Amino acid sequence: MDGRRRNPYQLTDESPVYVISIAAQLSGLHPQTLRQYDRLGLVSPDRTAGRGRRYSARDIELLRTVQQLSQDEGINLAGIKRIIELENQVAALQQRVAELSAAVDGAAVAMQQREAQVHASYRRDLVPYQDVHQTSALVVWRPKRPKD
Repeated sequence: MDGRRRNPYQLTDESPVYVISIAAQLSGLHPQTLRQYDRLGLVSPDRTAGRGRRYSARDIELLRTVQQLSQDEGINLAGIKRIIELENQVAALQQRVAELSAAVDGAAVAMQQREAQVHASYRRDLVPYQDVHQTSALVVWRPKRPKD
């Protein structure tokens, strides 16, 4: 969440508001089909305290997708369940990649700011440059001897 408090009465696509009879009408399926999909774990609606099913708009869309895959594509229910699991896994991984990408971007900005601080701390004195040539001269150092 972005730090703001959500209104508990605000409806979203995940808000469980539809009883099974309404969800069946909205999805174009029989209520018994919805119960079967729930038992198989294809679409898992929220439950009330009395264990009644409550479907969200997202659940209704998923019911339509399951029906389309089953009827139009000829995929069996076990295959549809696997497809749903993989799509959920892909969505979770995409979310994680987005989080890590944001963290990397934040670290890069922090590093650039720190680098700018270090560069700003340099002394700006001019230092004369002398080109030193390599020679073959030999310098011998002899310490001074104390005079007796």
